Amino acid sequence: MTDHSAGRDDGLDLAHPEFAPDPELTHDEMEELQRSIATAATFENEIAFDAADVAIEDSYDVSNTVPEAVDPEHAIGLDTDAPVVVGVDQAFLEDEVVSAIVALQDGAVIERTHAVSPLSIPYIPGLLAFREGGPILDAFATLSVDPDLAVFDGSGRIHYRQAGIATHIGVTLDLPAVGVAKSLLCGEPDESVDERPEGWATPIRADDEVEAPNGTVLGHAFQSRQYPNSRRMNPLYVSPGHRLSAETNLEIVEALTATYKLPVPTRLADAYADQVKRSYTDG
Repeated sequence: MTDHSAGRDDGLDLAHPEFAPDPELTHDEMEELQRSIATAATFENEIAFDAADVAIEDSYDVSNTVPEAVDPEHAIGLDTDAPVVVGVDQAFLEDEVVSAIVALQDGAVIERTHAVSPLSIPYIPGLLAFREGGPILDAFATLSVDPDLAVFDGSGRIHYRQAGIATHIGVTLDLPAVGVAKSLLCGEPDESVDERPEGWATPIRADDEVEAPNGTVLGHAFQSRQYPNSRRMNPLYVSPGHRLSAETNLEIVEALTATYKLPVPTRLADAYADQVKRSYTDG
């Protein structure tokens, strides 16, 4: 069992350190770096598994606490050859951010880890990774397992320069990555997203706001299960971050949602980030 506490580790082995988010860049330099990242990204499948291999049935009850990690070598019935999927999310303190990662294998939590890092710049639409990406890499530096897939609370290819935070971190680590956003940053859906049934999806295509040929499929609007007691039918906006096609990305998100609206890995990471945050604010 591994349950790491906060801490920085500058020894993270980055596949592409030249792409690591640098909040000291100028606005124009940030946008140019994103263009380079989009060029380096692969929006086709480069994975050795499919959606069925990472499907999760248990949504977990996180009303009080996130499940403790189990030791995969001693967990009865756990398939230790299954892909390791990590969820990544954050919670904010006054001028710091808790970046949390929860790792799952065969549906079981096998590691929880986090880092607490300073925030260097304010939020700028389209440049989220330069505010939050460095802290996320701090958390990856504390992760002991080797992930096969990362799921981010944010966009991948659905981005003005095709380089949302899932793409930025995915390319920097050369890690297959999924982006799951709750609102649409850019692009146009093929169909209206209003009042769609569970399981419905439609492509999101590049428009004049996106630096891609018009009509390029960036990702999908996906109507997953709804929040309990919610009357609003609001879809997720899912897009490949790196080493996934838009179609496979959608299949993976659907396989990870279990019985809840959000993918289980990011839901657990969100709850764990809040749990860590409370340990700072309540203490």
